[in-house]
Parts: sequence; structure tokens; C-alpha cells
Amino acid sequence: MGVVEKVFESLKEIPESSVIALEANSDAYFDVIRAITEKISIYKNLDVIYINSTLPANSIISVMDLLDIKRDNIYFVDCGSSVLLTQQTKNGHVLFVESPTMLENIMLKVEFLLRKLDRKKGKLVFLDSINSLAIHNSLSILSEFMHILFNNMRSKGAYTVVLSIKEQSSDDISRALTMVCDEKIDVKEEW
Repeated sequence: MGVVEKVFESLKEIPESSVIALEANSDAYFDVIRAITEKISIYKNLDVIYINSTLPANSIISVMDLLDIKRDNIYFVDCGSSVLLTQQTKNGHVLFVESPTMLENIMLKVEFLLRKLDRKKGKLVFLDSINSLAIHNSLSILSEFMHILFNNMRSKGAYTVVLSIKEQSSDDISRALTMVCDEKIDVKEEW
């Protein structure tokens, strides 16, 4: 069984309002994305709000297209384009945030999408990745952001999944995730 299936198996039984931290090596990055955006979202009939700060949304969309991942139910809050100074292409499924330091704007965009999307479907907020946001924000501000965002998602019954890349992580980030997440799952290549 591959990484995609193992991540799916680890997440398919999580209850609504859960906040899960996935800690993965960079080798498993696209497998985690596939497990969240394709497997879990279809299995649980969820709209996905994908907060991307690692790569621009256009790059992630291109990879999803290569992997034949359907994107009808995926909406991006893109902080990655501004960092890499890539051209921001207009797309009805992408909202841009001017900088990954503008954490309040990220929360506002997520809230906007929650109100805009079909209320009959469940929601999953996928934060990719906490390490990228940690580069641009102090740990105390980032911890406060996670606490507010995750509790807001809990109150709305949304699932929240936070990706942490092991090679970029620190003990401080790991401790911060422990404080705000219900569970931490170590994604291993040898599962």
C-alpha cells in the first residue's frame, strides 16, 4: 500500500471538526496532496479550501492536472504566488493574499469561501504548509493564527489538515502543532 492510500486510511475515520497535523518528508509531498484533495474529499463529499504558501496555486493546479485530479471542489487561498513573484492568473477557484505575513487576510478569505460554497457539503481546510508560513511569521503570531483559525473551523464543523514538512520543521513548530491539533500523524515512506 502506497503513501496515498496510507494517508487516506489514516484520515477517513476522523470525526467532523477535527484538526490533524500531517508530518511528512518532502518526498511524500504530492502523495499527501493527492490523498487530501482527491481521496478524502471524494470519500467524505467535501469542498476543499487549500491554503497554499509553499507553491503558487498555478503550479499546484498544473500538477493536479498532470495527476488527473478533479478540481471542481477545490478552492485556493494563494499566498505562494506573492512570495515567488509569479503571475497571478484570474481563476474563479483562486483567491490571492498579498503576502504570507497577512494572516488575518488568510482567515478572511477562508471565511469568505465558507460562506460562498454549498452549505450542504462538508468542508476541509488544508494548510500547505505550516513551515512556509513559519518562514514569514514569528512563532507567537503563527501560533495565535493557528489557534484562531482552527477553533473557527471546529465551530463550523470543518475538518482541518495541516501539513508540516519534516526537513523544514523545528521543535518549536512541532510543539505549536501539538498545542492546537487533535492528532499528529507521521507520514512514513515505509508504511
